[in-house]
Amino acid sequence: MALRVGRIPFLVCAPFFHAFLGRESELCDVEFVDSPPSVQSAGLMDGSIHLSPASSITFALKPGAFVLSPVFCTSCSFEVRSVKLFSRYPIESLAGRRVRVTSQSRTSVALLRILFEMRYGIRPEYVGGLAAEESDDACLLIGDLALEENERGRFAYSYDLGALWQEWQGLPFVFGAWIISKGALQAPLRPVLDSYLQQTEQSILAFRADVKGSLDRWLSRYPVDLPRDVLEDYYRALDYRFTDERKRSLSLFLELSCRIGLVESAPALEFL
Repeated sequence: MALRVGRIPFLVCAPFFHAFLGRESELCDVEFVDSPPSVQSAGLMDGSIHLSPASSITFALKPGAFVLSPVFCTSCSFEVRSVKLFSRYPIESLAGRRVRVTSQSRTSVALLRILFEMRYGIRPEYVGGLAAEESDDACLLIGDLALEENERGRFAYSYDLGALWQEWQGLPFVFGAWIISKGALQAPLRPVLDSYLQQTEQSILAFRADVKGSLDRWLSRYPVDLPRDVLEDYYRALDYRFTDERKRSLSLFLELSCRIGLVESAPALEFL
């Protein structure tokens, strides 16, 4: 049986996966599955994948089924830049207005709802979809789509959700955690899992040591239409260390998600 790894083809995940590109055939016990965070979350829930840097809210959707890597996550130093609300009106004026929310990440949508309801005290009209339409008053975009919209400048206002959370709670937000099915903790998968996670840690370090070369490798597989200086600068905002502060932030996020009915419970974090 192969260890099935959910690989998210977004720039934010390049440090996790760039070192494996072109080497997939060498990893005979590992199978990569490419899809956005929402699909990875579904795969973790139904058991079709064993681990992924999926939307962090996934951990609370099936209590007791998962553990987390204690070492790395997807977080930011204040601004994340790739999870943003683009709006034609100030955020305080969006009550009752039409807000399109991405279908690619449950965590980003949950964070937006928490901010709207608990920080700003507003409830807009939510509609689903990947891209903004002319009839929308605002839209939530994530990943490469958000970075591309940053460059277009079509909206009068934009709000970085990582920054809004940190201004409010004084903690860096955790958008993605390496969520691991407990089914991968048993033989014969456990040695493969341990080896893969060690290699992932080395992949992150190698990316930091050579951003340009690592990006060349990533973009050859997953191209995006953005200036190179924008791409390289993007990684200055990201931090992949799962610090104690970030673990507290994730626990708080799950608690608030439960409080407004987005998850049934907020389980205590459980680590590998």
